Amino acid sequence: MRLDDIYLRATAVRLPATLPVADAVAAGDCPQATATATGVVSVAYSPDESAAEMGARAGRTAMERSRSGPGDIDLILHADTYHQGQDLWPVASYIQREAVGNSCPALEIRQMSNGGLAALDLAGAYLTAAPGRNQALLTTADRFCPPGIDRWRTDPGTPYADGATAVVLSRHGGFARLRSVALFADPDLEPLHRGDEPFGPAPFSNRIPVDFEAAKKAFVRDVGMSFAISRAHAGQQTAIKRALADADLELAEAQWVLLPHFGRRRLTAIYHQPFGIDPARTAWEWSRTVGHLGAGDQFAGLDHLVGSGKAAPGDRVVLISVGAGYTWGCAVLEILERPAWAATPEAG
Repeated sequence: MRLDDIYLRATAVRLPATLPVADAVAAGDCPQATATATGVVSVAYSPDESAAEMGARAGRTAMERSRSGPGDIDLILHADTYHQGQDLWPVASYIQREAVGNSCPALEIRQMSNGGLAALDLAGAYLTAAPGRNQALLTTADRFCPPGIDRWRTDPGTPYADGATAVVLSRHGGFARLRSVALFADPDLEPLHRGDEPFGPAPFSNRIPVDFEAAKKAFVRDVGMSFAISRAHAGQQTAIKRALADADLELAEAQWVLLPHFGRRRLTAIYHQPFGIDPARTAWEWSRTVGHLGAGDQFAGLDHLVGSGKAAPGDRVVLISVGAGYTWGCAVLEILERPAWAATPEAG
């Protein structure tokens, strides 16, 4: 989808604390093989703050940075992948109450790690669908903790992190212009994260903590590894090609490419080699200190680039995501100016 008048007014991130991987290895929580293969040096960690609370804090910060008021926001979308802190409960309404305080639609997006870009696509379409719609607040948040999740073993190759992100979109200007968004889905890969376990009556009826590796092995046993790899690459390639075509851009022309916060080995196999992406054009040196934030990796990477002053006016940024289901996303934006809340870039 090509977009001509959707802008980003502000971004924000909430990362409560940091857990060094070396400490997790020493404690026996993280296998040394995982630390070596992923190259991740630390993960964001929340000792006690729920996902919903982190999401609300990120949302409030983004609202403050954008100088937006409750009456400016016409849509709130909250993307997540895991438990938000309460059962049978509308987390988007909590975000609305705590971060905005208005009466616009507030909806939860459950597209797993593709949720951030799914929200971006939906919000862009919503704002342009009717006259008078002005801004949207997008938030993501997750806290990956026991007993349901083992951040080191649930998804080998991707250490999981706790944190939240937020973006304010606007029809009327901002520090960056959203040029395109594309989504693509291949439900034939849906069992890759489900496996062959029976459906249960309650959370964690079959296995606790969640074990994605066991589900993957069951799926590959039935269809073969080549099928899974080829379909996964084709899906991501389709989303990237569509977004780049709509933005009239080649991937090599982008100054920055923001990828999921996977470990180094997985990033190399899925993105660096197949798409010719130089890690120097990504946020790897920062993301390896943060870990995988569920639906929020791309928004967090953008906040880092802009907030640190690394992204300069005129830079084109490509955001790439993938989520179990299987779905893929890609967005292209152009930095227009350095916002007031961003750091001044270092000289030289």
